[in-house]
Amino acid sequence: MEIALQKQANAEGIISIKLTEADYAPQVEQKLKEYGRKANIKGFRPGKVPTGVVKKMFGKSVLADEINNILSQKVNEYVREQNLRILGEPLPNIEKSRTIDWETQKDFEFEYQVGIVADFTYDLSSKVKVTSYPIDVDKKVIDETLEDLRKRFGKVDYPETSEAGDNLYGDLRAKESDFKREYAFIATDKVLKKEQKLFIGLKKDDEVAFDITKIFDDATLKSNLLGISEDEAKSIKGDFILKINTISRTTPAELNQEFFDKVFGKDDVKTEEEFLTKIKETISENYARETEHFLNHHIEDHFVKNTKIELPENFLKTWLKITSEGKVTDDVLAKEFDAYKRSVIWDLVRNKIAEDNKITVEADEVRAKAKEMIVAQFGGAAIAEQLGDRLDAIADNYLQNENGKQFMNIYSQIRNEKILKLIRQQITVSEKKVTLDEFKKIVDTHTH
Repeated sequence: MEIALQKQANAEGIISIKLTEADYAPQVEQKLKEYGRKANIKGFRPGKVPTGVVKKMFGKSVLADEINNILSQKVNEYVREQNLRILGEPLPNIEKSRTIDWETQKDFEFEYQVGIVADFTYDLSSKVKVTSYPIDVDKKVIDETLEDLRKRFGKVDYPETSEAGDNLYGDLRAKESDFKREYAFIATDKVLKKEQKLFIGLKKDDEVAFDITKIFDDATLKSNLLGISEDEAKSIKGDFILKINTISRTTPAELNQEFFDKVFGKDDVKTEEEFLTKIKETISENYARETEHFLNHHIEDHFVKNTKIELPENFLKTWLKITSEGKVTDDVLAKEFDAYKRSVIWDLVRNKIAEDNKITVEADEVRAKAKEMIVAQFGGAAIAEQLGDRLDAIADNYLQNENGKQFMNIYSQIRNEKILKLIRQQITVSEKKVTLDEFKKIVDTHTH
């Protein structure tokens, strides 16, 4: 057997394998003997089928199967032994394989196209500078949150005629296109004030026309009304018509113990001061997660832009098309390949950082995280006490679901958290406190 790598331009290569009869004959003969013992062929007693008959009936398929097994094994071994960092999977040269004569040929030669990533370096030091944007929980945010909560737990009525602050439900359609959406919803208090008059004084079955670009200054509200993603909603313009089906009006809940209990649980807070403090703590925790998520995105940006890695782009495009079963086309690649390439680079950098710093995740860590998630989902510490020792069995069962998919998801999450924690410890992270509105603008204007 001969196996060798021929490197080509653009970070690609060809692994060639030459097999002689001695490389595959023992496996083929063994497999044919097994067929002879198990085959149930008319005219022969079980286990007594002559070798020649077995070979004539099954020889070609057995030969092809055994050679494919040898090729798969040897290519993988070669990649490991040569410490090749490859992307995707080796792609066999189908055209070359089609020229094989399985009836008479004794020696074979196969080729596999591979995408290779050469060794690369990254800077993980204090010279790397990124900015974190902690969000200041100011009075405006607390007041808005309190208002939303009072409405959410308030009393709902259904008036005949709409007023400012009411919610309108109905069927939405575009004036100049075939866009339609049933059960659309507009909260009139979220509409820009200069446009709110359009939605006042309406009754059931009335129709109201409006310019979709003028009623909101928040992309999320626009996407929610249209029922599409924010990216898709950004390009939508023109006049729309809402035919009113239902009008609802909410009288905000009073600040009393019943309201406090509905929001945070029975007797968790008992005064208005405690309630507002708890709101601020909850908002702060949520904002801290958003700040950390955006910081991690900035870290990813830095390493993707500043780590020089030559990718086998032609190979990757071919591999994606072949392995996607027709889902990835040239049109899809034209739109999405840059994002895919970015994710590949970030994965390579993260994996190298993990390898260089010996970052590992133990099974006990995955199990502990699973238990933590289960407890949080079903009621906190109280449920943990009730379950007792059964919590371990529940966690193990959860991790084994879908052939271990949940285990791998949590494993990847913990590993990624460890990698990012290490990165943040090594680089320079400066903080710039911002308001929520400022944070939203920073996120909206951020581009890759």
